[in-house]
Amino acid sequence: MNPNRPTCCLAWPIFLALALFSGASNTATAATTNRLNVLFVAVDDLRPELGCYGRDYIKSPNIDRLARAGMVFERAYCQQAVCSPTRSSLLTGTRPDTTKVWDLKTHFRTALPNVVTLQQNFKNHGYFVQGMGKIFHGSYDDPPSWSVPWKTPRAVAYGLKENMDLNQRQFEGEPDAANPRRKTKRRDSTTGTADDTFASKQNSRGPAFEGADVPDNTFQDGKVAEFAVETLRELSRKPEPFFLAVGFIKPHLPFVAPKKFWDLYDPAKIQLAPNPFRQKGAPDYSILPGSEMRAYHGIPDGHIPDDLARQLKHGYYASISYMDAQLGKVLDELDRLGLRTNTIVVLWGDHGWKLGEHDAWCKHSTVENDVNAPLILFVPGMKNPGKHTQALVEFVDIYPTLSELAGLPLPGHLEGTSFKPLLDDPKRCWKTAAFSQYPRGQDLMGYSMRTDRYRFTAWVNRKDHSKVDAIELYDHQNDPQENMNIAKDPAQSANVDLLMAQWKQGWRGARPLVDSLPKQLP
Repeated sequence: MNPNRPTCCLAWPIFLALALFSGASNTATAATTNRLNVLFVAVDDLRPELGCYGRDYIKSPNIDRLARAGMVFERAYCQQAVCSPTRSSLLTGTRPDTTKVWDLKTHFRTALPNVVTLQQNFKNHGYFVQGMGKIFHGSYDDPPSWSVPWKTPRAVAYGLKENMDLNQRQFEGEPDAANPRRKTKRRDSTTGTADDTFASKQNSRGPAFEGADVPDNTFQDGKVAEFAVETLRELSRKPEPFFLAVGFIKPHLPFVAPKKFWDLYDPAKIQLAPNPFRQKGAPDYSILPGSEMRAYHGIPDGHIPDDLARQLKHGYYASISYMDAQLGKVLDELDRLGLRTNTIVVLWGDHGWKLGEHDAWCKHSTVENDVNAPLILFVPGMKNPGKHTQALVEFVDIYPTLSELAGLPLPGHLEGTSFKPLLDDPKRCWKTAAFSQYPRGQDLMGYSMRTDRYRFTAWVNRKDHSKVDAIELYDHQNDPQENMNIAKDPAQSANVDLLMAQWKQGWRGARPLVDSLPKQLP
């Protein structure tokens, strides 16, 4: 018997028959009869450090009230911990090796020109689909996904003039036609992608944090919330159901939020990361220190001093609370318009983030801090409001789940599994593993597998996966912070062989047995 598989899943999983649960529960009946709307909320760089995830020191009252009405997925995993790959994966329902998006310069339609995105699936079946804020990465868009053009309100990055001036150094090129005083980033003449070479250099941007005494709508998230409120009013008058995608940028760097959100936290009580040291026994390239952070003014190379680390964490927490307040305005309007009773609400953070863990910052790895991200789902009439589930789910599962809840057919290209059955039974035996990946240079790809107990990562040659450069193994039962790589421990030899065999089966081998009677997770 394989000790790495949950005890309730003794048989090897088979492919999911996606239509098995159509109409099989009260939730499904409501979805198909009432044509539920969808409010789709994306949050950038949000790790599962929230009140509803047991971190009561974080002031996130609006996310928490959504969690009390919906279901919290404690173990939800993105497929690659960086913005464009994870969003491309989630929104197409396919994995990075299918989208061929492993960086910030590639559009998924290069490899998948005819793919039907999540939003497009709703649009193709009678929904009015609108998007605002950060949904696809950065300046990328996908016109076929929307009923009307996607839009992001313009806003300043900082509230203080001296910080705006510092930040202006990253812009080069021709004057912006809309604002001649501002210069745009140089763009690739073929792809139109912004050239971030200068912007990523050491200390080339503005400061990493700011707490100016300014109104909420000074910054993008405040303007996005106002736009979303106006849009909900318009959508409430339309005869067709809607899919509204709202993308909040905070707590992404820089950690900029109005002063009142900084004042919610006592800096003396902010705790530093409990493991500010590198993983023992891991390859040097497993975790990088965080060059994204070093692009901001005043951030040194090497270890970040404790006082600065506390300021950065303070800024991150303030940014969460600022974003949370903007979400609250949208949820309040949803309630005021009487739309909550027929609107699915899903909130997800595009990946996790390190705040000094492993002496590193930002994302860009396969560790738990980076690939575990928040996921909260509310469905009108759901059986288990306020419950949490420990089931392993993946972001590629969001596409089939929302489509099934709305009674829509599922395209054949999907590489995820609808987790709608978990809404009725959050302790149901589910996937035996979740999969993530991250590249290192042109030669290596780290493919990581999270089972109920272990994280197993194989760093392999990108062209020949049989060439294994290194293996990482972390036992979450004894080492939940992933501090000790035990892959080379002779006592783990048999376990490594079992996990390697499971890893080779890949995501297809980890799919749940949906034709068995519901069973309980430990």
